[in-house]
Amino acid sequence: MSASLSTGAREVHRTAARRAANGLALAASPTFALMAISTGAWGADVGQMLCAGEQGLQIGGMTVMYIFMSVFHLTPWLRLLQTGKREAA
Repeated sequence: MSASLSTGAREVHRTAARRAANGLALAASPTFALMAISTGAWGADVGQMLCAGEQGLQIGGMTVMYIFMSVFHLTPWLRLLQTGKREAA
């Protein structure tokens, strides 16, 4: 049994790795947005969830960081939208 992969098998592995990386890149921005919303609404302490209605939205520290991270990771989504518009034209 040979330890090396055939050229076709290597290409299949590369394609699968590329698709997985693209999926992870698309998952980052929505994940950070959800984290920003949950941190802003309930704070870092889960016990605050019970009193979230009284406190309102808390924007500070970690919430701001998650918003920035969400915006920073929008690039794959923008690239996907741009590609979709080119294909539709």
